[in-house]
Amino acid sequence: MNTFRSRIRTSIANPSLQAALDGNFVRRQEGRLTALASLPDYPDRRRRAHAVRADVVAHLDEYLERFIQKISANGIQVQRAADAAEAVKIILEICRSTRVDHDSPLLVAKSKSMVSEEINLNHALAEAGMRAVETDLGEYIVQLRGERPAHILTPAVHLRRQDVGQLFHEKLGIPYTEDIPVLTATARRTLREVFLTADVGLSGVNFGVVETGTLCLVTNEGNGRMVTTLPPVHIALMGMERLAPTLDDLALFLSLLPRSGTAQKLSVYTSLIRSPRRPGDTDGPRQRHLVIVDNGRSRLRTSDLAEALYCIRCGACLNACPVFREIGGHAYRGTDGSIAPYPGPIGSVVSPGLFGLEQFGQLAQASSLCGACQEACPVDIDLPGLLLRVRAGEEPKTQNKKRKEGTGVPGVLKLGLKGFRLTAGTSGLFAAAQRLGALLSRIYSPRSAFMRLPAVTGWGYSKDLPRLAGRTFRSGWKDIRQDDVQSVNSESVTNEAVIGGSVISEAVISGPVKPLAAQFTAELTALGGFVHPVSTAELPGRLAEFLKERQVTSVLVDESGAQALASIPGAGIDLVRTPDPTVRCGVTGALAGLADTGTLVLTGGPGRPLSASLLPEIHVALLRAVDVLPSLPEALRRSEVREAPAAVLVTGPSRTADIEMTLTIGVHGPKEVHVFLIDDSGAV
Repeated sequence: MNTFRSRIRTSIANPSLQAALDGNFVRRQEGRLTALASLPDYPDRRRRAHAVRADVVAHLDEYLERFIQKISANGIQVQRAADAAEAVKIILEICRSTRVDHDSPLLVAKSKSMVSEEINLNHALAEAGMRAVETDLGEYIVQLRGERPAHILTPAVHLRRQDVGQLFHEKLGIPYTEDIPVLTATARRTLREVFLTADVGLSGVNFGVVETGTLCLVTNEGNGRMVTTLPPVHIALMGMERLAPTLDDLALFLSLLPRSGTAQKLSVYTSLIRSPRRPGDTDGPRQRHLVIVDNGRSRLRTSDLAEALYCIRCGACLNACPVFREIGGHAYRGTDGSIAPYPGPIGSVVSPGLFGLEQFGQLAQASSLCGACQEACPVDIDLPGLLLRVRAGEEPKTQNKKRKEGTGVPGVLKLGLKGFRLTAGTSGLFAAAQRLGALLSRIYSPRSAFMRLPAVTGWGYSKDLPRLAGRTFRSGWKDIRQDDVQSVNSESVTNEAVIGGSVISEAVISGPVKPLAAQFTAELTALGGFVHPVSTAELPGRLAEFLKERQVTSVLVDESGAQALASIPGAGIDLVRTPDPTVRCGVTGALAGLADTGTLVLTGGPGRPLSASLLPEIHVALLRAVDVLPSLPEALRRSEVREAPAAVLVTGPSRTADIEMTLTIGVHGPKEVHVFLIDDSGAV
């Protein structure tokens, strides 16, 4: 554990890292609690999500068989990989089969994928003479630095704006700047060419929906949509456990994942991918491949650590963990010094579970077992219990492999823990030990002895051992009169919900009920979008006025946008129907809106290019007020969504907070989202 301990000491002593981690923690925790407050039934959703994940993992073989049958029938080519080597081999074969120009390296545009980190894909592509470019802003930054991600959701959480400014100055040749919007705009310009010229787009998968054979991808910047829409070939990489049985289950997970991970009610882009481009479709890859990766998950599923597979990769446990907040993701290292693919509390179980206890078993020691990780987990994984099992030597069994007790635990600490277990198991011995400890602590400071332990046990670098209490809890409890203990009237809390350990009244959560269109308007406006209420008769004139104000002379359109603009006499607007990155504005119809999140529901297919809402810097959507639905489940039940080759839920303009948790609008997707809300009732 010397490398592990050395890295911990280095991280704690790094003031820049400490400032970056502190900023991430404060914003993430405050935002998460605020976002969860919009779900008065959060505890119930959390229980249901846990039950669904438990069912999927318990019956994974059956779900996988049904999912593969469904998605194959949809036209997506599926292959399964037993381990990292096989996954890499499959991906390389797909890439080689798509090559047209053999004079230049094949270009792979990558969206964020933790599985690709797990199998070390970028290195393998480079060795094969291919160029892989990370397109998520945080991933792009750490790739330029030659590093691994430091966080599941925020890869560059360990860096400050000065680090990124110097990096972009050296690597991209721009003048040094610490202005975060300028740095973000630089990445947008640089990566736009990658999206447009990539031979292959590669993405991860947040969820695979068994019921419909749908791949769900959740992003904020727009790069996920780019790599799954523009290149001629799309490869999706999915851990075998990432399944949701139904679209209703998907809606449940999507109500929890963004709130827990990024403090959003819904991420900016939720892509629902069902098939490759079909005859008559305007855009989309002509080939879609899905690589389902095992890589130790089958062993993990049949072990005492199986609950780790319930994880939906929100990263909330990392943000809540007092240890991760001090040492950061790069401190989680194996015995050979390599950085663990998955850090933090969940990584301290998943990494040894997938890649071996001898290599990563010591990561479980980097935990105070305070329970903050479980409290933050949206699917209620018993992380403290799992961490204890790893500490005790539990790992997925292989043939003829024996359990190793307390891997990574020094002998003196093992002896002390055995003594504590013996003492704590007998009430009389425990009480006597408490009294003796209290007496000794008056004579000899426990902290002075405790601080000699780091060289032996690893404890004491940032922890103090307090003096023991003079009286035991039992003796104090006997002195408390029973009538001093106030009972809580169960009726007094029926209108309250517990969110993140705080009690929030129903009155604060619910508030007055708004008409759906008004609620939609309020939600989208809060996200930086714009809503323009119009009647059907007013639409042509208002739309013409809008385009004239922005000096727009050509518009990327779908069928609905073309019909609306065709009704503007003498407008002189050039209507572009195929993807064109030079067009500044896109005008599209919207199938529906979601009142509770301010979301637009768009579907692909003939006459409905999804690139029209993605490539331009301004997106104008035409939405009828009667098509505003209460929430996501109602939208996912629509046949148009279930049967489209691809659909996307758009919740505001593209955004990122990958540099110092500073919100920046306009990354790879549109910088502006305008909704012309059409209502002839006069209610809007």
